[in-house]
Amino acid sequence: MSNLTTRIKAKAQLAAVKAITLVIPAPRPLVFIGADSALKLCASISQLGMTHVLIVTDAVLLGLGVIQPIETELQKFGIKTSIFSGVTPDPTFQVVDDGLILLKSSKCDSVLAIGGGSAIDAAKVMALSAANQKSPKQLIGILKSRKPSLPLFVIPTTAGTGSEVTIGAVLSDNQTHQKGLVIDPKVVPLATALDPKIMQGMPRTVTADTGMDALTHALEAWVSTFANAETDYYAGAAVRLIFENLPKAWADGKNLEAREAMALASHYAGLALNQAGLGYVHAIAHQLGAYYSVPHGRANAIVMPHVLEFNRHVSAKRLAALAQRAGLVEGHFNDQQAADIFIQQVKSLLIDLKIDTQIKGINRQDFPDMIKAAFAEAHGIYAVPKYMNYAEAEKILQAL
Repeated sequence: MSNLTTRIKAKAQLAAVKAITLVIPAPRPLVFIGADSALKLCASISQLGMTHVLIVTDAVLLGLGVIQPIETELQKFGIKTSIFSGVTPDPTFQVVDDGLILLKSSKCDSVLAIGGGSAIDAAKVMALSAANQKSPKQLIGILKSRKPSLPLFVIPTTAGTGSEVTIGAVLSDNQTHQKGLVIDPKVVPLATALDPKIMQGMPRTVTADTGMDALTHALEAWVSTFANAETDYYAGAAVRLIFENLPKAWADGKNLEAREAMALASHYAGLALNQAGLGYVHAIAHQLGAYYSVPHGRANAIVMPHVLEFNRHVSAKRLAALAQRAGLVEGHFNDQQAADIFIQQVKSLLIDLKIDTQIKGINRQDFPDMIKAAFAEAHGIYAVPKYMNYAEAEKILQAL
């Protein structure tokens, strides 16, 4: 298929996607913000009449004792709990299937995700699958469900994915190395708690990786051709908060003010991407995760500067405006100069956070399938400012 044909087909699909987003706006969860807000969420779960909650998390958080205080608080309200701690990074269809077995056998009436994006995405698909009596694979795609999800609640332990507000979930297939996307407003939780106390224990590497994930969400939403005044507000606010607070949270994990600001930035970026979507950074980063198990946020951080350079001319005016809004430029610069300053600030942030931008063991023989999968994800779903061809994508992969 020629590049021109690809563009025509992608633009037709994008028109349909935009129509869907206008007709079916994403719901928004009730948000509790601040220290101990997780406990307030427990009270809300009780007030909504839940009686048996499936807690979806990972073995590390369970072992660190993060889950126990929340479980105890739920039990104070007479709510039974079952714990599924089998979530892995980049959760697979099998992980969700395993969680569904426990959900059904325990007769849970609701789901509470406690963790990063992996736990939240797994919980989203579990709740939607159980309510619709469909397998996780049957939900891959856009609007594949008919019934509302089981009541879903979220306590993020990282600040980056924005999964507590987004309309999507990503699952991996270990056999095909492909990512499956569930895009459905029904996966948005009823309520969420952005509790900086729970995020204090994040290691520096996780703080950096997830923070760059949030920055990528905001940046891709900002340059998207679906961007509007509302998404600009949230994306711009997110970028400013990230540049001001990510280095602080990375340097001192106990800094609750910086942790809370990063949680809010992640949430804002999620609101922006719900309407404006993502782009090539995510499409390529998903392949790095699928093929080489690169953590998602780190993969975004590695790919982001290359895609920014690819877009630098067509997005110069937009990036210049973002640099101004984020307080990253002072004085008089033309659009291209301000855009270049912004790109350099992103690269400097990667250095400050000690993120290694090279991937060890990358295999050129994987490139054709990786690029094919990245384009299948991006074209027709993401409103990218400039279309990429095979050679341009290959050049980016070769630079990693």
